[in-house]
Amino acid sequence: MKSKITIKIIAKELGVSPSTVSKALRDSHEISQETKNKIKAYAKLYNFRPNNLALQLRNQKTKVIGIVLPKIVHHFFSTVISGVERVANERGYNIMVCFSNEQQDKEVETINVLTNGSVDGLIVSIAKESLRNNELGHFHKLIQDEIPIVLFDRVHSSLNCDKVIVDDIGAGYKATKHLIDIGCKNIAIITTPEHVTVGFNRYQGYEKALKDSGISLNKKLIVNVDDDDDTEIYRQIKEMFAEKVDAVFAVNEIYAALAIRVAKDKGIEIPNELSVVGFTDGLISEYSSPSITTIVQHGFTMGEQAAELLIDRIENEKDNKLPQTKVISSNLKIRQSSKS
Repeated sequence: MKSKITIKIIAKELGVSPSTVSKALRDSHEISQETKNKIKAYAKLYNFRPNNLALQLRNQKTKVIGIVLPKIVHHFFSTVISGVERVANERGYNIMVCFSNEQQDKEVETINVLTNGSVDGLIVSIAKESLRNNELGHFHKLIQDEIPIVLFDRVHSSLNCDKVIVDDIGAGYKATKHLIDIGCKNIAIITTPEHVTVGFNRYQGYEKALKDSGISLNKKLIVNVDDDDDTEIYRQIKEMFAEKVDAVFAVNEIYAALAIRVAKDKGIEIPNELSVVGFTDGLISEYSSPSITTIVQHGFTMGEQAAELLIDRIENEKDNKLPQTKVISSNLKIRQSSKS
């Protein structure tokens, strides 16, 4: 029995790019007849079977965009959906929204279902488990099969595709600098593990702001949350308050709200004794008591940009443009949880 081969193996053996192999097998006019004959003969010799699902996706347009999100609860993701939908509808597309629930297997399964001829392309924010395990083969396969995909918010540097991100380092810097400017010296951060890129980048901005202001980094004031259980997060934050703390920067609004809850339970007055800055200007930030100073993430704009990139890629697939990364700036909205 002949060994199972892939497009990448054919490309390596024949000294051409995977894209050339893919186009030759699709009988593209962009490839010379001589090259097509050589590639097809090699593929036949080794009993190569192309990914029919990927071919179907490319050749039969559904006018539907698939969106895969980690969670349903975050206000940020709902604003992204709204931005995608506005551009999609304007350009004649509908959207289909699915959730990975932060699980790698669920993410893989969902992507496989969507790319079974159901959508023309995907907009995805990567699940925590995929990032933690560094298991991104399902994304590499999509890119190899030339299925249009745009990653947003949670991305990975190894994936060579279109991306839309927030300037998270700059945003973390802005949040921390605000706390420094109002006189805070012992600034804690509630963030994610390093494998979640957005949290890590916001932490880098926090660290840089401290360094630029001559404030020493106190590792006891760094809380890395890797749990979705509010009780466990509450416990971690409560432990942090054993240290001297006069401010908290939380990398999302749920962590910020929990920090305020812990502070109130300990009789700490906000903002006179503790200032808090969160991230993502959602309903939690707006209607908490006190309302939370926050970094505005502009999810709607991210959704619009992601949809534009994806639809351009779908409708101009022969252009072979290099992948683009759009960086969205953020701004600080000052509310009651930080001293003026």
